[in-house]
Amino acid sequence: MNLKINHLQHIGMPITDIEISRNFYMSLGFEAVMNSTFDHEDAEGKVAMMKNKEIIIELYQMPEPELSRVKQRKDGRIDHITFDVSDIDETFALLKKEGFDVVEESPKFLNFWKKGCMYFNIIGPDGERLEFCQIL
Repeated sequence: MNLKINHLQHIGMPITDIEISRNFYMSLGFEAVMNSTFDHEDAEGKVAMMKNKEIIIELYQMPEPELSRVKQRKDGRIDHITFDVSDIDETFALLKKEGFDVVEESPKFLNFWKKGCMYFNIIGPDGERLEFCQIL
């Protein structure tokens, strides 16, 4: 298999308050390089991509009632690890052909970054979620 991963793109973390978390990471030297919203079950969530040098952390706040589930955790949590790819369709077809547990039926569009991005996820052997993403 010739899987073409460019580099680690970002690490996604669910948070309970986007403003508090954005300010916290800014105090650590991160800069908010992208802010957006997303739809989840007919409600709007919020997202901020925070960057420090080559490290990008995706902070996302789920809409209620999903938010209350996140608040119940006692420790922090990494939700997914994302790999940057140059050709999302080629990567999707290859991983599907090789028999990986692909979550989405096809790559999905998000209105993130300037022109959007396409992504899909696979599930690892211990239930970890690995995302493959192409920024358009």
